[in-house]
Amino acid sequence: MTPEFTPISALYIKEYKNLLALGRCRASDYNFGNIWGWREHFGLEWRLREGLCWIRQTRPKTLGWAPVGDWQSHDWVSSAVLRAGGSFIRVPEELAALWDKARSGRTRIRENRGQWDYQYKTLELATLSGNRFHKKKNLVNQFVKLYPFRYLPMTVDNLEEVLDLQKKWLLRLEKRSLALEAEDLAVRRVLELWENIPGITGGLIRIRDEAVAYTVGEETSPGILSVHFEKGLPGFKGVYQAINHCFSRVVAEIGEFSLINRGQDLDDPGLRQAKESYNPVEYVKKCSVDILPE
Repeated sequence: MTPEFTPISALYIKEYKNLLALGRCRASDYNFGNIWGWREHFGLEWRLREGLCWIRQTRPKTLGWAPVGDWQSHDWVSSAVLRAGGSFIRVPEELAALWDKARSGRTRIRENRGQWDYQYKTLELATLSGNRFHKKKNLVNQFVKLYPFRYLPMTVDNLEEVLDLQKKWLLRLEKRSLALEAEDLAVRRVLELWENIPGITGGLIRIRDEAVAYTVGEETSPGILSVHFEKGLPGFKGVYQAINHCFSRVVAEIGEFSLINRGQDLDDPGLRQAKESYNPVEYVKKCSVDILPE
C-alpha cells in the first residue's frame, strides 16, 4: 500500500489482514476476499495513511469506505482525512459513533438498512434445532432422502469444478442482470486467488458426479466467519438449505467461529425474507456518513 490511492493489489494481503485484525471489524465488506472480488466492479482503491488502510470506490462515483485498522486507539480529532471532510458509505455504526464524537456538529449519519450484515449462531445453523428451524430442517431432510449426495471441502483440486458450477448457475437463470454478471466476475476473481487468501474456506455438494452447490467463506475477525458466495443449481429441492447446513456443521466442528455472518440483503424483499427466516441473533449495522470540512 502507498500514501496515495492505488488499485487493490494482492501484493499486500498480509499487511491488510493484519490491519483488519487490529480493528476487529465485523462487517463482511472489509474481508480481503470481498474487496478483491469486487475491486473491478466498484473500482476499489486503497492507501496507507495515519496508520490505517483507507478504502474508496471510484465507480459509479467516488465515495469513501470505512478505513481498516485500530479504530479505538486512533486520534480521530486530529485526523487530517476527517478534517478535510467527505462522504463515506458502509461505515460500521461503532466507527460512525467515534467520528461523530470527534467531529461534533460536523457529521451527518444515516442508517443504511440494506447494507446491514446478518449474523447467526454457528451451532443453530449446524443443528437447526427447535420449532424456529422446523421448515429448514424439513427441507434438509427431504434433500437427504431425495439425492445421493456428498459434501466436500473446497480445495485447489476441485476449484475448476466450482467454476464450472458457477457458469452453469448463471446460464440457467431465467433473468440475468448487470449485478449478477458483476457477482460472477467477483466469484471468479476470488477462486483464482484461492491459495493466496488467508482464512478463505468453502465447500461443495455433489450429486453422483455433478457439483450442484457451493459456498465460499472467510474469517472476518476472531470468532466470526463470513459467507461471501453461495449458489445451488435449480431443480434440486432444498439444495440451498443443504449447502448452508453442511457448511455450518463443518464450521461448528472446527470450533473457531461462534458466529456466521451471511452478508447483506441490499433492500431486496425476497433476500431479506430469506435471511430473516434463519433467525439472526444480531445485525452488523452500517451507515452512510457525510463529514463537513473545516
